[in-house]
Amino acid sequence: MAEIVIVGSEEEAGALVAGTVLGTIARRPDAVLGLATGSTPLASYRALAERIAADGVDVSRVRGFALDEYVGLPEGHPESYRAVITREVVEPLGLTPGLIHVPNGSAEGIETAGDDYEAAIEAAGGVDVQILGIGRTGHIGFNEPGSSFASLTRVKTLTEPTRADNARFFDSPDDVPMHCITQGLGTILRARHLLLLAFGEAKADAIAAAVEGPVTSSQPGSAIQLHPHTTVIVDEAAASELANLSYYRHAWANKPVWQGI
Repeated sequence: MAEIVIVGSEEEAGALVAGTVLGTIARRPDAVLGLATGSTPLASYRALAERIAADGVDVSRVRGFALDEYVGLPEGHPESYRAVITREVVEPLGLTPGLIHVPNGSAEGIETAGDDYEAAIEAAGGVDVQILGIGRTGHIGFNEPGSSFASLTRVKTLTEPTRADNARFFDSPDDVPMHCITQGLGTILRARHLLLLAFGEAKADAIAAAVEGPVTSSQPGSAIQLHPHTTVIVDEAAASELANLSYYRHAWANKPVWQGI
């Protein structure tokens, strides 16, 4: 089962994520990170940037793969995930831009963009640590309900709830693209360590379904139950619907320090 860690704040979660990522980089200086966008991982990226600067960590060889990208946004659009990853991850952490990959969402070549991205991940040796958020519908990446657990990087149609959630980043809800290109659930499950973050009461049902519900494509987040090394880091509100909450607290409080997460 996944390890469940309940924290008091997003900043506490960020410290845990930063420590895990830096431990991976210490073991493998050219580590491959899976990078999520959205508001959920921002505290983790801030904590990681602070630790890199304070400790003088060399991240020049670190590689990265974004989870997804909108289809059809013009090049340079500030809400493209290429721009977001550059602004929120590459520049603050001091990563090498040419080593950070984002799916190609341009209309030209979209038919083969998924296969090309899969090949790039495979050529890099796979993802060491994949950072994930989860949507209200249970989606991870842009794998909406109904996505196959064997799915690879491909073009998907976004649900209206997902488009509504993302409308805050655009001038108008109508400006949110209808399509995206996303790593598949099968792609995500090949990463060696999954770090799933969730904060706030609005994510409580999705977390409960992902962690304790049946493994079903109707709840894409439940795919994490099939992975041998998943860490779910949530605040009290996001954990509020978990049935086995007391056990998760007990297990974390009594975990040997040397095991890490």
